[in-house]
Amino acid sequence: MKGFQVVKKKRNEILQMILLDSELSILDETDSGLDIDALKIISTGINNFMSSNKSIILITHYQRLLDYINPTYVHVMQDGKIIKTGGGELAKELEKKGYEWLQT
Repeated sequence: MKGFQVVKKKRNEILQMILLDSELSILDETDSGLDIDALKIISTGINNFMSSNKSIILITHYQRLLDYINPTYVHVMQDGKIIKTGGGELAKELEKKGYEWLQT
């Protein structure tokens, strides 16, 4: 039952974002606790919300969410600073290599 509650909470967050019609939304670890079906549902909501006058800061540690949402930019932060920026290809590179190669 706990998994169902997580999915319901995440869906409500996306619904709230859509109803508020915000220009900027911050979604922190939206993929946490979601199975593949729930991930697809949440991703569809995010993709349907996006337009040229909307922005989302999507915080995630894993590529799997980005399999369904194509990011414009990917930023890697370390100690509160952006240490690497790229497009969606950067997320795929991180999935293959990990983060260690970025250490400064």
